[in-house]
Amino acid sequence: MTDLRPKLFNSTIETGVRSVLLLNAAFPNTYDVTAITWFDHLIVHTGDIGGPTSLHPDVPQRSGELLVRRRLVEEGLSMMRRLHLVDFVPNGSAGLLYRASEEAGGIVELLSTPYAIALKERASWMANHVLTRTRDDVEKLVASRVGRWNIEFRSNGSNNMESGND
Repeated sequence: MTDLRPKLFNSTIETGVRSVLLLNAAFPNTYDVTAITWFDHLIVHTGDIGGPTSLHPDVPQRSGELLVRRRLVEEGLSMMRRLHLVDFVPNGSAGLLYRASEEAGGIVELLSTPYAIALKERASWMANHVLTRTRDDVEKLVASRVGRWNIEFRSNGSNNMESGND
């Protein structure tokens, strides 16, 4: 018999919800998929960057996570857009940017499991301590913690994390 239950760990749903939490904490700022992929990694490894205790374990060889995570983040953002929780924001040469929709805050408030509460706390911490940095600063942070080769897949040469800084 085939198991029809959706996969939740490292899934489109999980990364989509994390993206909504991050974008909602940073609302109305906008970010590209590369930056959101970095943020998705950092939100579960906040202890690595001087923040709250990491939610996911510090395992060896996790440097490859960013390469796998990007596809999941893209799929998660697409799913959250279909659910009207994320908006696309076209931005000329910067390409497609993302931000939380007006409806996202109401859904975020409903998330009440211990894990969701911990994610919301980390999203808020990141909005105040990481998402305010320039793109170059965050890239250096990611490179120092995850490894240079992992961040070189980035698709955008912009120096700023959000469209409001251009």
